[in-house]
Amino acid sequence: MTELRRLLLILSVFALTAQAQEAEVDQSLPWQQVWQEVMSADEMEDEDWEENYERLAQLTEQPLDLNQMTVAEMEQLPFLSAQQVEDIVEYLDRYGPMRSMNELKMIKSLDYHQLALLPFFVYVGEVPRQEERHFPKLKTILRYGEHQLTATGRLPFYERKGDKGAYLGYRYRHSLRYEFHYGNYVKAGLTGSQDAGEPFLAGRNRWGYDTWNYYVLVQKLGRVESAVVGKYKVATGMGLVLNTSFSPGKMATLQSLGRSTRTLRAHGSRSEADYFQGAAATLRLSRPLSLTAFVSYRPIDATLNADGTAATLLTSGYHRTETEMEKKYNTHLTATGASLHLHRGGLQLGANAVYTHIDRSLEPNRQTLYRRHNAHGSDFVNVSANYAYTHYRFALNGETAADKSGAIATINSLSLQLPQSVSLMLLQRFYSYRYSSLYARSFGENSRVQNESGFFVGVGWHPLPHLQLDAYADYAYFPWARYQVSATSHTTDFLLQAVYKRKHWVLTARGRVHLKQKDNAEKTGLTADNDYRGRLSVAYTSAAGWSAKTQIDLARTFYEKAELGKMITEQLTWKNKRCKLFLSASLFDTDSYDTRLYAYVRQLAHDFYFPTYWGQGVHLTLQGNIDIGKNLQLGAHLDYTNYFDRPVIGTGQQQIDQSHQTNLSLQARWRF
Repeated sequence: MTELRRLLLILSVFALTAQAQEAEVDQSLPWQQVWQEVMSADEMEDEDWEENYERLAQLTEQPLDLNQMTVAEMEQLPFLSAQQVEDIVEYLDRYGPMRSMNELKMIKSLDYHQLALLPFFVYVGEVPRQEERHFPKLKTILRYGEHQLTATGRLPFYERKGDKGAYLGYRYRHSLRYEFHYGNYVKAGLTGSQDAGEPFLAGRNRWGYDTWNYYVLVQKLGRVESAVVGKYKVATGMGLVLNTSFSPGKMATLQSLGRSTRTLRAHGSRSEADYFQGAAATLRLSRPLSLTAFVSYRPIDATLNADGTAATLLTSGYHRTETEMEKKYNTHLTATGASLHLHRGGLQLGANAVYTHIDRSLEPNRQTLYRRHNAHGSDFVNVSANYAYTHYRFALNGETAADKSGAIATINSLSLQLPQSVSLMLLQRFYSYRYSSLYARSFGENSRVQNESGFFVGVGWHPLPHLQLDAYADYAYFPWARYQVSATSHTTDFLLQAVYKRKHWVLTARGRVHLKQKDNAEKTGLTADNDYRGRLSVAYTSAAGWSAKTQIDLARTFYEKAELGKMITEQLTWKNKRCKLFLSASLFDTDSYDTRLYAYVRQLAHDFYFPTYWGQGVHLTLQGNIDIGKNLQLGAHLDYTNYFDRPVIGTGQQQIDQSHQTNLSLQARWRF
């Protein structure tokens, strides 16, 4: 333990000493590190984040031409506010196409986070000739379209308890992904994947992979703004009725200033959660009016009651054991819906409706108090109206929804652009404890749009050219019981973050206080469950092609007793035109799972992994990528975790009978 601490300290000192000797250069950090700054610990463990990460990663691989992007395409970027989208469009209308990305600095509403993230998702291309502005011919698409094939596999150097007979398949995880695109006009994809322990080309997976995701997406085809066949995601308004796309966290909401969304996109990731399967299209009925309509029929896993009804709809996608395999696709959802959208000047109005039928009645155990008002039945109807008005000084956004029982949910926000580079956001929400929607996902303390009312105040300030300050305060009230909270309760959440960016340096400091309530140990009443977290990091990118980041994380919780968690992380990156190397080392020491900590660890393309660190131990990562010619890229990722406080890792079928584990991931990507 002492030697490892000494080693990490030497690495940190070496990195910071070498940094001071490098020439100054303005170069961006990896987008994942910048995006991590707008995430909290709660959002990192949300299952929706994997899908969010996958979508952002896909956009970085197929960036869009800023000079040709539509408003709908800009709205796919969750870190842009409505005002920032309007400002970019106005700049292009007034001054014509941009000649370089540096022109984005002329748009005053863009702050550090947007300026740092945008170059990963958009680029400035040449102005197209008039004949190239129309939808291309099929012959042109097939001839000049770009293909990419990605194969990824993960090899564990250990054996889980389930690998000794309980799991139906072998212990290797792998996937195969094919993607095709022609500019912003046509995209298609096919992804096959499976988790470790799932059968391949056997049993119910006789067609190969456990999961197949596929789509064909067409955009800018006359009055058809976009159309998709296969698996897809839809988001409208502020998510009270329909949002299977990005899940907004508190910091992300502050960055986007709570804007409404209108998104139809393909689903090509490995995730088996929150997608539709069928067809959908967005049609431009007139210049200000558009209609998005969809129809879907898809299977879903469910835990069944003794009478054959569904107790719980499952989205984990695990089919490793006989019990898990019996739940695979044993229930089906039929859904259809439409969204009418009017956009005239700064005014936006929308009307949304969704109907869903489940072939097995959904009947959760509502005898448990916190499940009393969970969604139940076979048929679900939700309708809403959303509204927005954008002015160069302020923006209003809101949505009000109702379910078939008449229960109401509403959310409304006001954002102001004040003098002295100050932005202010006020957000109110009220979600009845009786409101239910299968596809709702919006701002809130809860994971569901239900049983919550509250008020959020966020402030962004740019006091100096290189300094960005963000802060928020959020109060939430819960009139009905929740998980591990058996009575009316409330939470208060405060966060303050400072980011200083000066040429090749980025310094970040963050503090968060999350005051909650929870059942006491005797289950006789509520007691405080408070969480205090802090982070301090310094990152540097050199002109020589390498970068370094040192990060310190602290967590202190109080529930019945005080507990402490601490971690230091060092990351080193080196790259040239053909190769990239990444090294990460984290040393952690926490009193329990409640003081768990997180740190971004770079992964291979399309892989998602934000490790959860708790207990005492060390985590090491080494990753390398190399380009073989122009079309082939090979990658390898090795990670090692050693716990000092336990003889085994995990529980149940996932138990590993040793205190350390090592994984090797390999990937090949071929563009043609």
